[in-house]
Amino acid sequence: MYDSEPLKRCCLEDCIGACCVFGVWIDPREVEDIIANASLILPTMPESAKNPGEWFVPVEDTDEHSPSGKVLHTAVENAPWHYGNTACVFCLTDGKCALQVAAVANNLHPWRFKPFYCLIHPIDQDELGRFTVDTVDALLAEKGSCLRASDETIPLIELFAPELEYLLGEKTYQALQEVAAEKRKG
Repeated sequence: MYDSEPLKRCCLEDCIGACCVFGVWIDPREVEDIIANASLILPTMPESAKNPGEWFVPVEDTDEHSPSGKVLHTAVENAPWHYGNTACVFCLTDGKCALQVAAVANNLHPWRFKPFYCLIHPIDQDELGRFTVDTVDALLAEKGSCLRASDETIPLIELFAPELEYLLGEKTYQALQEVAAEKRKG
């Protein structure tokens, strides 16, 4: 995350949520929270997805980075209007996430209901749990990467500032910025 790359964020109006093509892995605790708040989320869901019991695939997999060590998957729907012709059940036709729209509509932080792996995309975690990104070529080749080529080289810690500050907290993010500044000097 301390490297600088010629990347910029995508524009939702251009990609229409291409990153939502396959749905997302989600910790069972996140599933429970979303179901517990279904009354806030349901008004943002399309008519075809009004049953919270159908929002997740009930098959668990292991995931060492997930708080419970397990993950489920969000349901994926046929979506002829979407990149790849499929989309996460929470992806709306304008590319916005119903979970994020629901949070904003209820005066909550926009990412209040957003699954961890959605929030960090296209950031990944390595085997030690550190935040990383794929190579620039891989990111630019994938339409759903949420990144585009830029004429400017930008430190990744700045490019992903909102996500990192949200996940790590203001103090930890500030400490990372200080380390990044020292690395750029030296």
